[in-house]
Amino acid sequence: MNFLGENDVVRNQGQQELQVVGGGLAGSEAAWQAAEQGVQVTLYEMRPHKSTPAHTTGQLAELVCSNSLGSVLVDRAPGLLKEELKRLGSLILSCAEESAVPAGGALAVDRDRFAQTVTARIAAHPRITLIRREVIDVPDGPTVMATGPLTSEALSASIARLTGEESLYFYDAMAPIVAAETIDRAIAFRASRYGRGTDDTGDYLNCPLNRLEYERFVDALLAAETIPLRDFEREDAHFFEGCLPVEVLAGRGRDALAYGPLRPVGLIDPRSGRRPHAVVQLRQDNLAATLFNLVGFQTNLRWSEQDRVCRLIPGLEQAEFVRYGQMHRNTFINSPRLLDETMQFRNRPGLFFAGQIVGAEGYIGNAGTGWLAGANAARWVQGRDLLALPRETMLGALCHYVSHATPSEFQPMKANFGLLPPLAKPVRKKRDRYRAYADRALAALQSVM
Repeated sequence: MNFLGENDVVRNQGQQELQVVGGGLAGSEAAWQAAEQGVQVTLYEMRPHKSTPAHTTGQLAELVCSNSLGSVLVDRAPGLLKEELKRLGSLILSCAEESAVPAGGALAVDRDRFAQTVTARIAAHPRITLIRREVIDVPDGPTVMATGPLTSEALSASIARLTGEESLYFYDAMAPIVAAETIDRAIAFRASRYGRGTDDTGDYLNCPLNRLEYERFVDALLAAETIPLRDFEREDAHFFEGCLPVEVLAGRGRDALAYGPLRPVGLIDPRSGRRPHAVVQLRQDNLAATLFNLVGFQTNLRWSEQDRVCRLIPGLEQAEFVRYGQMHRNTFINSPRLLDETMQFRNRPGLFFAGQIVGAEGYIGNAGTGWLAGANAARWVQGRDLLALPRETMLGALCHYVSHATPSEFQPMKANFGLLPPLAKPVRKKRDRYRAYADRALAALQSVM
């Protein structure tokens, strides 16, 4: 493979076999799928020469928020999406499984190893050329745009000119990470909800709170100072519901956290033998198990406030915070106005979009749209018909949603069973109903493989 690393920019330079812009989850997946179909691919990634407020390395597919890719249970929406992508030969899912760390019924990864694995696989592919340069205009010719939620200002302006409307945006936030050895194990206990996990001890560390401790924590959280938004960010500040800052969620009601990320269901405090009033879960963040992140604790509090407030959590009084949470702006296009369910731009054949920029939320959802965009871009280059996945599949339903939602009310969406068409025969019990959805989805997927 050719590796080019010039610190400059790329403008329209004529038609390539296929150009993929953005080396995140979606872009890496798209490049891989197109190359696997025999197409020569040029993959552009601006890092490390130009970084973003959230990234810290130049590796492809760097995870900047959580290290969890969600449930692996096929009767859960994220688990079904994973099973579909596994059967479709997803690069991202394969690399995630190689980099997995214990996470109960979820797939979580060692961030560094995951990114290194994706980068190495892309680098070794004979039909992919990786160019480390910033792209500032939407290229001519067959292209997959997968620049992600932190698309550079210059390229965002080019996309806005292409779409004929202002790009939309929402806010995303990262959770703090603490050093494992500084967590008080006399208080924090190992367990997975309902005993799910890779062994008898459980995959999560759990910090239990009684009612008084919970109320004290919520009071401090609501009174804490946040980082002010910049002027251009304040103009239209709105949050994606699936990744709310913890202080925003707390502001919706005193019990919102206890019914949300701090819900104690399925957990028993071994000290008392009872279910706590609330629980802060910590998930292993690396293979060495030296780092743990606070599950559901995306935040925009000032770092000094995070340090103060999080130490009110039992078991974290003496914790060492190796990374504080922070919030950043995420850019996405109004996909229902612009894209077909094949991920092709309606007004320019041969141009495809993928990833979080299309409004697909969640790491695996991003990778899934990259799979479809890359596969279809290869089909377009080769003169074949484009593929629209059955709506009965989770990936097909997600791509249908982002291309057919009401444009004026469009918000990013994670995989969920509510996106799927109703079953022909209603099933009363939720677990049985979800299993029926999964069975139907995998049968529908088989029909197009």
